[in-house]
Amino acid sequence: QVQLVESGGGLVQAGGSLRLSCAASGSIFSINAMAWYRQAPGKQRELVAFINSGGSTKYADSVKGRFTISRDNAKNTVYLQMNSLKPEDTAVYYCWAVSPMVSWGQGTQVTVSS
Repeated sequence: QVQLVESGGGLVQAGGSLRLSCAASGSIFSINAMAWYRQAPGKQRELVAFINSGGSTKYADSVKGRFTISRDNAKNTVYLQMNSLKPEDTAVYYCWAVSPMVSWGQGTQVTVSS
């Protein structure tokens, strides 16, 4: 079993930046891939960015060119650098891992003011 703890959320003005962190613990040797999802009020949870064990990444079209996912294997941590934030990026952001069991973090709130 893998445990995930997110941090780094907060309130930022439009155009600003935030970096989210997700620290993994437990059976980290078995993690195949990690990702960030988000869920805005009244909307379904959606994939934001994905990174696999080989370092390949994928992004939602809405965040391409603004968000960057990265992984520090030595620290068992995945990051989401978010630049040029928009009010529509406001959501609870969740860390996800597959090992191959799926694990979720508790979520961190990101609020972008206009």
